Amino acid sequence: MKKHKTQPKFRYTLIDEMCASPTEPLPEAWRRTQLTSMWDGLAQIESGEHPDRFDWGIVSDCVNFSEQLVLMGETEDLDGLLNDAMAVMAEAGHRCKAGGALRLSGPGIQSVRAVLEDYAEVSAVLPARTMIRCHRLTERRVIEILKSVNLKKNDQVVML
Repeated sequence: MKKHKTQPKFRYTLIDEMCASPTEPLPEAWRRTQLTSMWDGLAQIESGEHPDRFDWGIVSDCVNFSEQLVLMGETEDLDGLLNDAMAVMAEAGHRCKAGGALRLSGPGIQSVRAVLEDYAEVSAVLPARTMIRCHRLTERRVIEILKSVNLKKNDQVVML
């Protein structure tokens, strides 16, 4: 009997993207829930007793979504904080994998916080269709990175 490869389950589909509003932002409740999780994750990493993989993952999602929005041409990273945030998140992940604390450095906290603030502002004004596309493309890109397919210069693989 042959074993079939399981396909990754995607949260967002092209249908979700096409059904989303091309003019209105994502619903306030959806954005609030997502952003609250991201802010809570960052707070845990900054000063929580035991930040965990979920905290790191949700903050990494924010950084990855922000990167995708830049790649899509929907926003710009004029002050280079996105690259700083990506580097510090990877550093924290590697430190945790090596048995260290899942914490960010002082300047790292500032860059990640700034990226999260920018993401919150952008998600409030960009159309839902654009945001769903961003999430869909990010999801696929992360799967490619984890499979080591089409790696780009700045790609970081950190699995906690």
